[in-house]
Formats: sequence, C-alpha cells, structure tokens
Amino acid sequence: MGSIAKKGLNNYLKQLQLNPLRTKVITAGVLSAISDIVSQKLTGIQRIQFKRLLLKVIFGAAYLGPFGHYFHTILDKIFKGKRDSKTVAKKVLIEQLTSSPWNNFLFMIYYGLVVEGQPWVNVKAKVKKDYPSVQYTSWTISPVVGWINHQFMPLHFRVVFHSFAAFFWGIYLNLQARSLALTKA
Repeated sequence: MGSIAKKGLNNYLKQLQLNPLRTKVITAGVLSAISDIVSQKLTGIQRIQFKRLLLKVIFGAAYLGPFGHYFHTILDKIFKGKRDSKTVAKKVLIEQLTSSPWNNFLFMIYYGLVVEGQPWVNVKAKVKKDYPSVQYTSWTISPVVGWINHQFMPLHFRVVFHSFAAFFWGIYLNLQARSLALTKA
C-alpha cells in the first residue's frame, strides 16, 4: 500500500511541475469538494446535496486554483523569489490586505447568490452584517498560514498548501453560512 501512495505522490509532483495551473485547479476543486462534504455532514445534512457540491467544486476549480496560482506567481516576481523575514512579512501583509478580504467577500457573495440561490438584497444584507466578523476571524488565523507558506514552501507548493488551509477555512465558512441560514429560517 505504501508503494501505491508513494507512486501517486510522485505522479502528483510530476504533474505539478509539468502542468502547474491544471494541477492546482484540480487540487483546489477536489479539496473544495471534500471540504463541502465534511461541512454538509457536520451540519447534519443526511444525503449529500450534489448541486451544492458541484457549485463548490466550480468555485474551487474555476476561481481559487487559478487565482492562487497567479497571485503567488506575481508576488514571487515582485519580490524576486526572496524569502527573508522582511520580504515574507511584506508578502503576508499584501496577502492579508488584498487576497484575504477579496476571497472571503467573493465567497460570501457566491455562496449566497449561487449556492443558496438567495436574492441579491438578502445576500447584500448578510454580507454587510457578517463579513466583518468573518474577515476578523480570517485575520486571526491566515497570517500564520501565510507566513508558513511564504517562508517554507517553494513557489510550486504554495497554492497546494494554501488549498489545504482553505479546506479547513471552507468548512468554517460553510458552517457559518449554514448556521446563519438556519437562524433566518
């Protein structure tokens, strides 16, 4: 069994080198799917809601994977691949002031409009009410993840590492969105 896992990992790493964007897109989509399945089960949904699952996969694959790929590539070009503490701090600050707020904001809108099918007026009110606490929570966790990512991960692993962190953050956001939807029902 160990050799199968090792062979799979080696194939994955090879694809990450040969087809970085495609591999990151697939990884983000798969992790979004698993995150949503876990979220559905944690919120007591007995039967998997496949439409919701598909919509979450689309968000991960169509947005999170490509966005992360280009965002980290651009940051590395701006800072010429440096990983000293001062540069890492700048990268984390930029990430926390741009990518983090934008991704959380976009997810909340996508989840409300597309996944839940809520009208814009409801989504707008929900985002206005809940976005500050979501972003505040993100800022208490994601700078540490960002620091580890920029300090220790090679560029080709940063989106993959971030996708794993996003796996857990996605569960949190799904649970938040679900609990808020239940309190309004």
